[in-house]
Amino acid sequence: MFRKSCCNGEAGFTLIEALVALAIIAIVLGSIGTVVATTVRGTRAIDQKLALSGAAETLLSTLPARGLLKPGRQSGELAGHRWRLDVAPMNVGEIPPDARFIPLTVSLRLQAPGGQLMQLTTVRLTPRASE
Repeated sequence: MFRKSCCNGEAGFTLIEALVALAIIAIVLGSIGTVVATTVRGTRAIDQKLALSGAAETLLSTLPARGLLKPGRQSGELAGHRWRLDVAPMNVGEIPPDARFIPLTVSLRLQAPGGQLMQLTTVRLTPRASE
């Protein structure tokens, strides 16, 4: 019987093959790490945007009723978010004398503790003052 030798030079991996495999694994793991880091940053940004939106919704819901809203500026802090609310007459040109409502621009500027900004502008119609 003829017996095959295990030391014929064909078994196992060469050093170069092992290094190439390790390099490929390192590149794949690096790519996965980059994707995970990007996902974490995106999730954090979404959380901050949701917190700002919640604060904006709270502030806008506390605006005075239509007849009590007056031009002016208010500012303050809510849950660590600094805010400024500007109410001013809307520049729409001449308002007809028989118009029942006057448009006011309501501009809300919020800044999160981390520095992210959000600005919302809307229009509120207020009853014309009786003369």
